[in-house]
Amino acid sequence: MRFDDIPIDQPVAIGTHTFTREAILEFARAYDPQPFHTDEAEAEASHYGGLIASGWHTAAAWMRLTVDHARTHDTLAGISPGIDEIRWLKPVYPGDTISYTNTVRSKRLLASRPGWAIIHNEAIGTNQAGDVVYRMIGPVLVPVAG
Repeated sequence: MRFDDIPIDQPVAIGTHTFTREAILEFARAYDPQPFHTDEAEAEASHYGGLIASGWHTAAAWMRLTVDHARTHDTLAGISPGIDEIRWLKPVYPGDTISYTNTVRSKRLLASRPGWAIIHNEAIGTNQAGDVVYRMIGPVLVPVAG
């Protein structure tokens, strides 16, 4: 895909991820060992009412799907200098399937780096009930294909 061909404000479905109990526990034990992610009894007693996935787990699933989509659909892969905003809007429970989209909100060539451009991406994760559970906005540096 060429930089000029990147559409603005058109959501692109990049895939889905189902969060299993086992994967939630494994991820949380390794990276986010808070009780509502790692202990079912404590999670049930929490305001969540049950075990939930770490927000970082939902972000990692989005990242994997983004990379896989770029590889299989010949889209531009980039380098992120950071994240402007990340929100975990609703809990993700075992068995939830999250559908992710990426939407380029703006793009521009970089005068300071010939051959490069910057896009601003909005990532959204929606559960099977249609609730937005994850939202991330951030810049991505991409090479300009000739």
